Amino acid sequence: MCSIIALVDQKGKSLIQRAYRDDIDTSTIEKFLPLVMDAEEEGSYVNPCFTNEGITFIHMKHNNVYMVALTRRNANAAELLAFLHKFIEVLREYFRELEEESIRDNFVIIYELLDEMMDFGYPQSTEAKILKEYITQESYKLEPSKSLVRPPNTLTNAVSWRSEGITYKKNEVFLDVIESVNLMVNANGNVLRSEIHGEIKMRVYLSGMPELRLGLNDKVMLEAQGKSTRKKVVEMEDVRFHQSVRLTRFENDRTVSFIPPDGEFQLMSYRIYAEVKPLIWAEALVQEHSGTRLEYVVKIKSQYKKRSTANGVEIVVPVSDDVSNPKFKAPVGTVKYWPEKSAFIWTLRALPGGKEYVMRADFSLPTIRGEAQEKRIPITVKFEIPYFTVSGIQVRYLKVSEKSGYKALPWVRYITQSGEDYSLRTNQGSRTAHDSVRF
Repeated sequence: MCSIIALVDQKGKSLIQRAYRDDIDTSTIEKFLPLVMDAEEEGSYVNPCFTNEGITFIHMKHNNVYMVALTRRNANAAELLAFLHKFIEVLREYFRELEEESIRDNFVIIYELLDEMMDFGYPQSTEAKILKEYITQESYKLEPSKSLVRPPNTLTNAVSWRSEGITYKKNEVFLDVIESVNLMVNANGNVLRSEIHGEIKMRVYLSGMPELRLGLNDKVMLEAQGKSTRKKVVEMEDVRFHQSVRLTRFENDRTVSFIPPDGEFQLMSYRIYAEVKPLIWAEALVQEHSGTRLEYVVKIKSQYKKRSTANGVEIVVPVSDDVSNPKFKAPVGTVKYWPEKSAFIWTLRALPGGKEYVMRADFSLPTIRGEAQEKRIPITVKFEIPYFTVSGIQVRYLKVSEKSGYKALPWVRYITQSGEDYSLRTNQGSRTAHDSVRF
């Protein structure tokens, strides 16, 4: 339950504010930025939700604008944070870039959106696609010959994320299972940490109000349905669904049942905490020659089946800050020096499974050097493997039913890619010229 929603600039001035209740004075927003600055000066973390003199400030910053919700009651802070996040998404749908200037240029539209997205402090419709049907950039320019714009029926329906009367000549559903692998390997070659973050994204082009049912080889789902789990199954954790999914039914029989929004959206996300073998292994050995040059020997190996191929592979190897005159020799792909990042990057358009390649890099060293410092930054790897999931998750079925009885074409695609942290801290210790380099 919210009393005021305000948009505040970096100087603490209120650009726009909408009061839904009269239990908080509108001038209270002037206290917001001084309270934030006081907390920053004390060196403490600025909590997104804090209370002062009985008033709770819930805020979120985007570019140079603060989104602030004020309440005097014991409101659901998580709900208001989610509303502010959704409000930012809606404004970006309208203005592309959400900044102080775009807010000043479009304050009429923003007031209209605030009136429709929240009523008496309670969140209402937050779907940008639905709001765009009756709140447009030109909606304030009413012509006498035209009737007033009427809000769509979806605002009062239980299915507020999908409009009625949608028609397509060809009814299709595209489903993408995308898994991102995060892992860290130490200098001894042991996997210290690994996890899989999965997303199921959909593009829906279906007529009417279709009902979709999705079946996965989820361990809990199969056990709940009394089916055998001898075949490959996965155990998903931290599962999150789009608002269209019927959570009660999922809790009862683990069936993912929903009426989808039109177009593109994320149906669900999940995590799998399991020990993952590095799909692409990379290691580098360094050899110093008479203190005048460094030689890097980099080996990569694809550790997935031969029928799979990784695309857009990038191996980023850190080097000393004072090297120069780079020379590279690679059997496949291209290698470029990245001086601003103190690294070189080996790029391969495609890397088939079961392959192994070695490249060499040669750098000159300055004649006068400070104390040698060993590089401990790990090698990072980026890649994307289509038609493959590292967890083994599979779509068992995707059923579409609609009262008109049309047949829909479901398409399923699997992708595994490197996550935000795919790093291998392999042995990069320096060696003298008489040491041999072996793999």
